[in-house]
Amino acid sequence: MSVRATLPAACAEWLAQAADGIDTGIEPASIILPRLSGAGLVGAGVPAEAGGSGGDIVDGVAAISAVAQESMASAFVLWGQRTYIEYLLQSPNRELEGRYLPDLLEGRIAGATALSNAMKFLAGLEPLQITARQDGDTLVLDGKMPWVTNLRPAGFHVAAAVDRADGGPAFIISLAHDDEGLVRSADLELIGMRSSDTAAVTLTGVRVGRDRILAEKAVDWLPRVRPAFVGLQCGMSIGLARRAIIEAGNAAGSGRGVLGEPIAEVQNLLDRTEARLFAGLRSREFEVDAASLFELRIELADIVAEAVSLELQAAGGRAYLARSGRDFARRWREAAFVPLITPSLVQLKSALQQKLKAA
Repeated sequence: MSVRATLPAACAEWLAQAADGIDTGIEPASIILPRLSGAGLVGAGVPAEAGGSGGDIVDGVAAISAVAQESMASAFVLWGQRTYIEYLLQSPNRELEGRYLPDLLEGRIAGATALSNAMKFLAGLEPLQITARQDGDTLVLDGKMPWVTNLRPAGFHVAAAVDRADGGPAFIISLAHDDEGLVRSADLELIGMRSSDTAAVTLTGVRVGRDRILAEKAVDWLPRVRPAFVGLQCGMSIGLARRAIIEAGNAAGSGRGVLGEPIAEVQNLLDRTEARLFAGLRSREFEVDAASLFELRIELADIVAEAVSLELQAAGGRAYLARSGRDFARRWREAAFVPLITPSLVQLKSALQQKLKAA
């Protein structure tokens, strides 16, 4: 099974020219989302009746993959936007979807997911970092979100998992940039992927109504959205690996023909892994078999590492020169981020190990 998204020519050309500036922070993050939205990428896999371009979650993964071939930071922004949209689509809160979705699809406001903590909570890896107490009909929230992407200062919505101070079931809520008591930090000082509006959020006495709740019971809802959360993440690895393989193949000329076979092998492995991911997303098997999804995410990270290593070997010393190796250096930094995307590879492997011990 192969699904490929093709970037509009103008978008592809812009991403190719801006990728280094986006990675280093020279290009402003504010221009990324409107560009991606204008190219129809935000609506990929969103039902046409909801304002999207149709298709399914696999089309969303393919769109992120296509962007990641040019710019991992831009793909990271698209992942945050598309994942938040998926939460709205899968939430029983239809009123919230109707209120937020048009602006999200048009790129007028950003959507972010702070559910990495929740996914680790679901796997038994850490407690939730936000708590809520009831004050009449209002929820009062305190806590933190230490690392969130696509927190566009001009306006954002962010999904968060919340523990109840009274001991009731944890729930998922949507917060907004202008909620009183919500403070966005300055952008985190990343070594790359700087123009991604990645920051921390602190909540101090934030008061919101129950109309912002996306799901009343996190433990029931999270397994249903986890395949989209992780699957869309995998699009970043697929796109980065594919671009590195292309570049390795182009560079493996005179004196480097010995690399032909390993390049072909990693390409075949990428194709097979991508096909398994797409099949599992469409069959919805990952809703009950999270372990297989985690294993695919780990495998894709290994493929990325092998692909950029082959690109380096194929390019030789040119890859280590500042001018000729600029794009490779960016991909090397992007590849270094793949194991850290939450849930990180260490956390995924820990969850798999716990599952084996419990079996």
